[in-house]
Amino acid sequence: MSPPCCEFTVIHRSGRARSGILTVRGRSTPTPAFMPVGTQGAVKGMPARELTALGYRALLANTYHLHLRPGETTIARLGGLHRFMDFSGILLTDSGGYQVFSLAERRRIDDDGVTFRSHLDGSEIRLTPETSMRIQHDLDSDISMVLDECPAPAATEADLERAVERSLRWAQRSLDAHREQGSDRAVFAILQGGRNESLRRSMAESLRSMSFDGFALGGIGVGEDREAIAWTIERCASMLPEEAPRYLMGVASPREMWLAVRNGIDLFDCVMPTRNARNGTLFTRSGLLRARNACHAEDPAPIDPCCPCTLCRHYSRAYLRHLFNSGEMLGPILATAHNLTFFARLLSDMRQWIQSPGSVDLSFIDRL
Repeated sequence: MSPPCCEFTVIHRSGRARSGILTVRGRSTPTPAFMPVGTQGAVKGMPARELTALGYRALLANTYHLHLRPGETTIARLGGLHRFMDFSGILLTDSGGYQVFSLAERRRIDDDGVTFRSHLDGSEIRLTPETSMRIQHDLDSDISMVLDECPAPAATEADLERAVERSLRWAQRSLDAHREQGSDRAVFAILQGGRNESLRRSMAESLRSMSFDGFALGGIGVGEDREAIAWTIERCASMLPEEAPRYLMGVASPREMWLAVRNGIDLFDCVMPTRNARNGTLFTRSGLLRARNACHAEDPAPIDPCCPCTLCRHYSRAYLRHLFNSGEMLGPILATAHNLTFFARLLSDMRQWIQSPGSVDLSFIDRL
């Protein structure tokens, strides 16, 4: 029998929080881990090797967008997504399920799958559980996500029930298609159900009966308020199997990540650190800093004196403000490197705290 392609080992625990190692196809990341988002095979403003140097061992890319351009066939001919984007760590590909929500005005959904109208040229793209899994296998990602229906926060109970029923059927079809493609990579299920605890619990029980390698908590990070996100984390994280990696999709504010870690979540992804950086908002241990604010016009101080990134070691707040107000591309690049450095250190501190509670001061999270 061949060894499993996905291994998850918990090394330390503190309450529900746990730290460990996730290994997929021989590639490993410590957990809890934050995965920067490289939707189109690139984390905006950051070469993959620089991400590796910061300590990132897992990234996320998107099936829908890479299917549109350059196409999975092109990427396969060029040696797969790892070689294409020059990243040697774990690559997780979203299934296109998020676009079922985000591109609602450009798609038609039925029980078999989803038909999109391309935002590039208006052409039709058909995604089913089977085609989504095939595309992900052609991309040669390490972790494939099942195709699911992500309902909007304002969905009615009837809509939630319909989305859960459909997502369960698609989960089984995705798993079957994944097995047909081979067993040398991992596949994760996604738990939906909105704020209906009964629906969430029922779907979780059904998913547990299937042989998935990991489980994601979905349907949040799509416009809810913080109270709704906290409710979902606190009520639903424990519904996911204890022995498998647990992945919170699309949520990465430091406060919500720390809440999720304390509730047993292992993986995160979000565009927040990179998008905020491009908009001139930087994370520091003193709170959020807005680069364009006039108070920084003649400020010689670094963004964060505790940060080892290039921006904080070599440049002032005044210089960063000048870059943003002048439209210089260096501003967003430096800010992106800073925010991703902040998140890498934040997750490292969380892992250290789990290993030795109280050994790391995480009180600054409350300021963010």
